[in-house]
Amino acid sequence: MVDLFEILIGKEGDKDYQKKPVIVQGITGKFGAFHTQQMLAYGTNIVAGVTPGKGGQKLEGVPIYETMNEAVGATGAKISIIFVPAKFFLSAAKDALEAGIKLLIAIPEHVPVKDALTIVELAKKKDAIVIGPNTPGIIIPGVMKIGIMPASPFKPGRIAVISRSGTLMYESSHNLSVANFGQSICLGIGGDPINGTPLIEAFDIIRNGANIDGVIVVGEIGGDAEEMLAQHIIDTKFDKPVVAYIAGRAAPKEKRMGHAGAIVYGNYGSAESKVSMYTKANVPVAKRPAEIPMLLAGKLGKGRIK
Repeated sequence: MVDLFEILIGKEGDKDYQKKPVIVQGITGKFGAFHTQQMLAYGTNIVAGVTPGKGGQKLEGVPIYETMNEAVGATGAKISIIFVPAKFFLSAAKDALEAGIKLLIAIPEHVPVKDALTIVELAKKKDAIVIGPNTPGIIIPGVMKIGIMPASPFKPGRIAVISRSGTLMYESSHNLSVANFGQSICLGIGGDPINGTPLIEAFDIIRNGANIDGVIVVGEIGGDAEEMLAQHIIDTKFDKPVVAYIAGRAAPKEKRMGHAGAIVYGNYGSAESKVSMYTKANVPVAKRPAEIPMLLAGKLGKGRIK
């Protein structure tokens, strides 16, 4: 299994242990330009941007290239973040993966399902990771952020956060930070129907990080991702503390709420179904985000709540 930390910062002790270079696709658009400035301010190592027709220009000192082949050739970067509109996502993602990108952060929402499936299959062939579409991105607090999340909710520490919801990733991390539980890494898997990295795979690429004491999983009603993860935790005998939160408990059945996947049919995808499976896996489920640090403290046996 690929180690996400190794892709982002390398292995501790290696001569190349550092913040890895990042390319921004769609860097000259309003959204891309704004978040490039925010990522640079946070300390992310952005080395290039790509916008067809804008090659040779610079944004905040970052050189802009016509194609991903040119950008990767000039920088050696293996990480890219995409800010292009959904209708251009397929072309941009293909260019990135064909150029040798190994971690692709897909920000656009409402990407056509066919396009998302095409990129998921191509990523598998290229041994690459796609986070998203419709993701807030990834942050290693205090080190780097590749995405659109605000900086303030996060603080450095040893708790990993995986979330199906961007906003709830921020809220959960804020509650952890206030309770003195810093985060080692936080990532949003994306709210579109197709996830480049589903919940179980996201769990597996961060679970064995040497700097992780526990994992927070923020889910929502709809689908069976949480049930499958609970079974996976049981099957793999994962022994670090896991705490969960499920959004949408009060949502009416057979009505979509927010994300495309957040819909319940009968008991399928219901909060009750997810809580039941998590209980079997010895994973406590918070009733609201503010309870997450309290449950985590109980699992860790540490009195960190102030």
